[in-house]
Amino acid sequence: MRYWWVNQNQTHSHEIGGGYLWSPKRNANNNRNPYYESMREIAPGDLVFSFVDTLIVAIGKVTSFCYENPKPDEFGAVGQNWAAVGWRVCVDFSRLTRQIRPREHMDLLAMLLPPKYSPLSANGRGAQSVYLTELPELFAETLIGIIGQEALTIQAQAAAPLGRQNWFARTGDLEIWEHQIERAIDENVEISETNRKALIVARRGQGIFRERVSAHERGCRVTKVSHPAHLRASHCKPWRDSTNEERLDGDNGLMLTPTVDHLFDEGFISFEDSGELIISPVAHKPSLTRMGIVIDEPFNVGTFSSGQKHYLDYHRNSVLRRISR
Repeated sequence: MRYWWVNQNQTHSHEIGGGYLWSPKRNANNNRNPYYESMREIAPGDLVFSFVDTLIVAIGKVTSFCYENPKPDEFGAVGQNWAAVGWRVCVDFSRLTRQIRPREHMDLLAMLLPPKYSPLSANGRGAQSVYLTELPELFAETLIGIIGQEALTIQAQAAAPLGRQNWFARTGDLEIWEHQIERAIDENVEISETNRKALIVARRGQGIFRERVSAHERGCRVTKVSHPAHLRASHCKPWRDSTNEERLDGDNGLMLTPTVDHLFDEGFISFEDSGELIISPVAHKPSLTRMGIVIDEPFNVGTFSSGQKHYLDYHRNSVLRRISR
């Protein structure tokens, strides 16, 4: 279990009531924001403290990994400079009856503040620039102690074995979003019928896209399986994020076996330009081992073309579940 602090002044009613966190991927100037990057490592079973207008008003149990999602319609005019697509995480929030003001407890908290990316200043004032940041365990445990039994109960529930995670909400959200993109392509008369069909089936790694990927990727880089019946053509830059040209670009793909395709598509693994396998810190290591992924020593899958490196850079920075600061 990891602990997180979220500032929700502008969006707290929507996020707490709707059971989620949402952030842009980057600042308006397209620079990285360490507090948005934190969304990429939050994981089911983690705890989130919701800070609103100087108070800890709720604690949430995280029920999904982060996933791409359009900005919620209910935000309205809030965040007009935010990009249309950001990160979303499902969280089961519990509003507290005992809502504490951290600045009234700095005699206990001040020495426990993280040295970097702290949500509070030494005098207890909230950092306006913070959205989501990780808390040291001792700081979080002290907060829980100050709040009392409510927080202890939520913590115990979060520590229990995870039941069904909110995977279906994530899958459903992406299906709706991608179907909307498909419909827009299908209705675009400026694209020939042949190309419309090619673009739509490319979403599932089929058609022209698969042919182009398999022309230079003869087998799975990780498992070495080469029989085409057991391989999928997986986009490095997701289909939903790509331009029409990128959706059919053979360099924007790898041939992978289904389990490796799942891990790659969900951001649990990626690859350096050198071919070195990257494993996300939130990946379930025992499951990876059962899937045949080497986790205890370096593993290199071979060289990539310059075009593939371009798309893998996107994958590492926008799909891989790893904080990049």
